[in-house]
Formats: sequence, structure tokens, C-alpha cells
Amino acid sequence: MTVITATVCSRALGDELRRVREACTDLGGAQMAMKLGWHPSKVTNIEKGKARASEIDLVQYLTMCDKDIDFFENFRMRYKNAFEEYVVQVPDNLRTVAMAESTAKTITSYTTQSVPGLVQTPEYADAFFRLGGLMTEERIAANLRFRMDRQAVLRRHDRPTCLFYVHEVALTQRVGDDRIMEDQYARLLFETHDIRIVPLDVVVPSYGCVLWEFEKSMPVAYSETDLAQVFVQDPGAIARTRLLFNHLDEVALDAEQSRSKLAEYVSPPREEFDGRGPRLA
Repeated sequence: MTVITATVCSRALGDELRRVREACTDLGGAQMAMKLGWHPSKVTNIEKGKARASEIDLVQYLTMCDKDIDFFENFRMRYKNAFEEYVVQVPDNLRTVAMAESTAKTITSYTTQSVPGLVQTPEYADAFFRLGGLMTEERIAANLRFRMDRQAVLRRHDRPTCLFYVHEVALTQRVGDDRIMEDQYARLLFETHDIRIVPLDVVVPSYGCVLWEFEKSMPVAYSETDLAQVFVQDPGAIARTRLLFNHLDEVALDAEQSRSKLAEYVSPPREEFDGRGPRLA
């Protein structure tokens, strides 16, 4: 076991080990350590992502939990890079994202093609998942439940401080029917107070990203595509991400201007649209 700086991925995978222990044994952490002949703090440090378990450690731990070699190999492949400054995961692995959001002190994001997931309505999220026909019904249902569950973090009394930069292009993208779009605009206007709109005529050299900042851990920059999720703790990358958000602060509408812009989308003029945006009238 090697003590090392924890990452959001190591914390998520350590928490996964804790869940396996609790589901598959009746042992507490100290009892597990005793059974394995480990120092009492070893299980705690591994489960909190503060220490890198060796392959032998993982074999012993997972064997105690009655897991087979296939489970071990799957976990080992995900675990081997968990402590790196750049970690790439498959896009369906959402537990790491959920853990980062639930433990973050501040969340700052920039989106260009859609409304941020944390403030999407269920209908908008469902319609978004259906775009392109790339998801099965089963995956749509699972992803929708997960996305809505993640939003609980914004209803907590100790919710993270959130700031969502949204490019106006995302508001003009038709996701679902007129009612879905109108309800989504209304939610942004009336239920969220941390929206800054980047005007249509402003070009920003970024496809979007998120910056999570924590009370006692290093900040994490995150971006995703259809193919992968990327988690970054490299100080240089974090500095570049901060520069992006400093730029967005300069070019985005302020809070009041953003609310006025959203109000235009909630109650558009009753006239023919030119085809650039959704037809809500």
C-alpha cells in the first residue's frame, strides 16, 4: 500500500470497495483489517482513496468479500490509473461524477450544446438522451434516473456554490417539443439563480468543461464526449481552466442580463421565427 495524493477517481473507487465490503460481509473496517492482518488504518485509507492498494492488497480484500477473478480483473483495470493526474473513463461510468458533485464545495461549469445536466428538467433530459437514437430504452431509463438523483445535491442545505455558464447556442437547440423547451427555459429562469448566458455572437474556444473545488482536496477539471470522460488534476490544466472561466466572466451577460435573456425565451414575441430557435408562440 502506498500513501499518495487522493484523486476524485481514487475516492470513487475506494468508496466502491467500501460498498462491496458492506454488501458482502458483516465486517466493519477495523474488523476487515484484523481479518486480513493489516494495520487498522489500512482499510480506511484505501476506502477513502488516500492510499493506492497493491494488486495483492486488492486480491486479499476482494477475496474476503467472496468476489471472483472476473470481478477482480474488472476492478483492477479501472483502479490502475485512478491516482493519475489525467484519468479517462467510459462515458457510462457516472458514479465518479456523482461523488465529485456531492463532495464539491464549488461547481463551475460551461456548456455549449445543451442545458447543464444538474439543472435539466426530466422531460428535457429524456428527450436529450433520445437524440440520435444512440441509447436503448433501458439505458435511457437508467441514465435519466441517475441524472435526476444527482440533482438532489442542489437541494441540500449545504449545497455547493454553483455557477453555470451556458452558451446561448444551447438555448436555441431544440430538444423535444415546444412545451419541453418552454418548461426548461422557465426552470432556468425561476428555479436557478446561478446562470450566466454567453451571447450568440460570442465565440469561446472551448467545447465545455466543469471545475470542481473541494474543501480538503485538489480541484478537478472534467470534460466529456460521446466516447469518454476525462478527469484532470494536473495543476497546469487547472490553471488553464481557471483562465477559461475568467474569460467567460468577462464575455457573459451578468446575472440580471441573463435573467432578462431567459425571459425572452420563456415569453417570445408572437410572430414568425426565422428558424434559428424553437417555435414557442
